[in-house]
Amino acid sequence: MLAAELGVNQQAISKIENSETIEDNLLQQIAQVLGVTAEAIKNFSEEAVINIISSTLHDNAGSVNNNCTLNFNPMDKLFEVIEENKKLYERLLQSEREKVELLKSK
Repeated sequence: MLAAELGVNQQAISKIENSETIEDNLLQQIAQVLGVTAEAIKNFSEEAVINIISSTLHDNAGSVNNNCTLNFNPMDKLFEVIEENKKLYERLLQSEREKVELLKSK
């Protein structure tokens, strides 16, 4: 699926998967096919999820007990990020399944 959408063969996809870096224009195309942002792919890590949650917390300057004020529920943001990453994982998994089927058919 991914290979067909990008107009390349499965070997090209395997090469991309094994690359340490991907050109920005190719990353944009892959992100579009997968239905996620290029930034989501670039920043995909557990650390990124933690950073997003921690960036939503603002401590009250001068507060003795250092209470935090939340603009929104950090769990909602966490679930949003998890859902986006889940979609990315499912699309990548489907691509791998298609690659296996293609290899089996040869």
